[in-house]
Amino acid sequence: MKLFITGIGTEVGKTICAAILTKYFNATYWKPIQSGDLDHTDSMKIKAWAGEYVIINPEKYLLKLAASPHQSAAKEGISIHTNDFVLPENSERLIIEGAGGLMVPISDHEFMIDLIVKLDLPAALVVKNYLGCINHSLLSIMAINQRKIKLQYLILNGSFPEATERVICNFIGAETKIIKIPHIKKISEQSIESISKKIENL
Repeated sequence: MKLFITGIGTEVGKTICAAILTKYFNATYWKPIQSGDLDHTDSMKIKAWAGEYVIINPEKYLLKLAASPHQSAAKEGISIHTNDFVLPENSERLIIEGAGGLMVPISDHEFMIDLIVKLDLPAALVVKNYLGCINHSLLSIMAINQRKIKLQYLILNGSFPEATERVICNFIGAETKIIKIPHIKKISEQSIESISKKIENL
């Protein structure tokens, strides 16, 4: 079981969802590129939320500037290419978390979606409700389909108006499973574990 978690944009809850799925699948975790927040990385959050025994694979790139990876890397004189990335050795069960959405640039010519294609992995798309989320969700699904990436899971993070949820869910194929994650008031190892136990039939 290997899965690449992406989102319809930034701040949609990818790391929370990654923690839940890491716990559910008893998987290892990998954040290939961390751009900014080096004192509070996503890997650190997963360690705190998914439990101290979860295996965290080291990032390939730790970039200081909190910006798109291509900008952060350029500021440090680094060039990032999809060919730089190989899956960790302990990847029998692996949750990978991308940076931002599908079209976040890792260089002037390659994007996060290109990394998913290069690693040849199915994707989980995290969606959060906000004005414009339908447009962002459908465009993301179109991009995934265009690149022939298997959309294994659509993750609805938080509550949605029924009309919004209906349009988004009607746009995916029958092979894509829907995971509903409730709003978490206080994120902790206990709340992550509680939600992971309520997920069924993945």
